[in-house]
Amino acid sequence: MVQVKNKSDDLGEIKLFSSTTGVNVIDSPIKSKILSLLRNGGLNGSDIVSLTGKSKSTISTHLKDLINAGIIDYRKDPADGRRKIFYIKSRYLGELSQKLELEDNMGEYIYNQIANSNDPFKFFRFIFKTIRVALMQEGINIDPILHNAGIEVGNTFYNELKNPNTKKLAKNVAIFWDSHKLGRIEVENMMPLTIRAYDCFECEDLPKIGRSACAFDSGILEAIFSSHFKSEVDVEEIKCYAKGDNYCCFIIKKDLMK
Repeated sequence: MVQVKNKSDDLGEIKLFSSTTGVNVIDSPIKSKILSLLRNGGLNGSDIVSLTGKSKSTISTHLKDLINAGIIDYRKDPADGRRKIFYIKSRYLGELSQKLELEDNMGEYIYNQIANSNDPFKFFRFIFKTIRVALMQEGINIDPILHNAGIEVGNTFYNELKNPNTKKLAKNVAIFWDSHKLGRIEVENMMPLTIRAYDCFECEDLPKIGRSACAFDSGILEAIFSSHFKSEVDVEEIKCYAKGDNYCCFIIKKDLMK
């Protein structure tokens, strides 16, 4: 494990990236800010200096550290060969936070969810959720990992589901959701493509954390509809059981930033 760090009185969120050198732990607020900016696309050094409000020398030092750790890289700016465009070349795994999302009693959660159940699928489903809740209790957010896993699943099954007609594809996705016990989904709107999910396996029984929690489902939908539209799509979850809603709701639209 490679640790890239600067001492600070306020560490805030600690970001985790995977690169060829291993897992990189970023606990420097400035480095975290730089990486947050670069996740939206490449930027030159002047833009990074301007957006962070830090000096050129400070930013140069942090960029060098991130390059040496294998987290970012650079290419020549096609508009000006004297400048470099910095970009992330590693995978974002998640983050650690000093602010815990959950303070629920784990024993009570496990008992209420899986005790007296004769359904083996429900038992293994809650094993997954128990692991996730345990990590959340420690301030560990694995949503990026779940999202990437969902993308892998979506890419794997796309050929079995594909149909040139978007409505028919959505119907195939609904059948897939049901047959694999992911829940029940229906199309709410076609413009923009809006999908509701009921009985969501990923979040329905999670404690209410006040934010959307269907990273795996979002990843599946992103992969399927990106392949369908032959263009990157953005999947925004606007409703979620984990936020206290009565169903999950995803809006799927082309991502103009990619």
